[in-house]
Amino acid sequence: MRFYSHILPNGLEVIAECSPSAFSTALGFFVRVGARDEPEDISGVSHFLEHMAFKGSGSRTADDINREFDEIGAVYNAMTSYDSTIYYAAVLPEYMEKAFELLACLIRPAIRPDDFELEKKVILEEIRMYLDQPPYGIDETCRRRFFKTHPLGQSVLGTVESISALTPEQMRMYYQQRYTARNIIVGTTGCVDFDKLVALAERYCGDLNSEENERIQLRPDPAFGTFRHHKPSATQQYVIQIAEAPPATSPERFAGRFLTAIVGSSTASRMYWEFLDPGRADSVSLTYESYEDAGIFVTFLSCAPEMLEENLERLRKLYNQLETEGVSAEELSRVKNKMAASLVLAAERPSSRLFAIGSERLTTGEYRSVEEELKIIDSITLDDVNRVAEKYPLSCNATEIIGPMPQGSS
Repeated sequence: MRFYSHILPNGLEVIAECSPSAFSTALGFFVRVGARDEPEDISGVSHFLEHMAFKGSGSRTADDINREFDEIGAVYNAMTSYDSTIYYAAVLPEYMEKAFELLACLIRPAIRPDDFELEKKVILEEIRMYLDQPPYGIDETCRRRFFKTHPLGQSVLGTVESISALTPEQMRMYYQQRYTARNIIVGTTGCVDFDKLVALAERYCGDLNSEENERIQLRPDPAFGTFRHHKPSATQQYVIQIAEAPPATSPERFAGRFLTAIVGSSTASRMYWEFLDPGRADSVSLTYESYEDAGIFVTFLSCAPEMLEENLERLRKLYNQLETEGVSAEELSRVKNKMAASLVLAAERPSSRLFAIGSERLTTGEYRSVEEELKIIDSITLDDVNRVAEKYPLSCNATEIIGPMPQGSS
């Protein structure tokens, strides 16, 4: 596989990891805009804007977009997170041009008033459904409490109040500010003719606004503590914990991924043997999220109400032991093999590889081949992982608990 990069005069970057032997092509428009970029009064606008992209552009209706994607057999969608919005499609190589044209259409939404009001109802229903399902929004409550005034504490969906008050004019203004060429990376993987790709980018994206819109970056000043919420209709207790972790720009992020794999992201993890195998909890996990200026470890646990206090104590002991004793050489070796296998297997699918290279380029400006990724995996030492466990203690966290047990705080 070979990597190519080209920057258009307006600042939009086109990247490709080309594999001539691949049988498919994956394309994505990675936009550096998400919930963290929104003023509080229009919280949720990035996600709403992603919905509006599929309602049509000036030249296409919503029916046109969906029909034309279907006609070329594309697997396509979009997603919005705290720091990015991604529009993507996977197609047979001969349909790359059509897929590119349609994706370029998506990032130029018409934002018609009638479509806007109709989709607003859909978004509001999505927010209500989210708050009505476990863990009943306490993940966002925990995030907001942990980050305090940092923009990463904002909700991707927004609130009923912010979405209800949002106007098409506010969305258009936000779009003009954030959807600029310098905020977009076009990524492709698989069977790609890069010269043709650059020509397509110049044709469909060459006239995009080239203004720069710098993102505010702040070092978080996290808040900790435990809070309990009473939800009489719930049948289980749900626990969310958020602790500090290395940011995406730190070399420690690689060891952070190893730490989560060893502690709580597989059937061979410590959490599995402590909670799931003996039936003490219904679900438990530890995940790592990294951003340009921050990183978090997120613990999730759900269990029967009568098991809550015992499980909280077990979780506390597990994390304290990790911080004082570290992980073992055997655990590190096992996880290295697992991560290497996962990386190679995912790299065989252009659609999987697309998100790896596009998100990395957007967040850190870097590109790493599969071979380079494997070298990094091999280079991680026991000291690297244990240093992260000590520097970013999982026991020091913001905790939210919700379920049928009484409310309170500690």
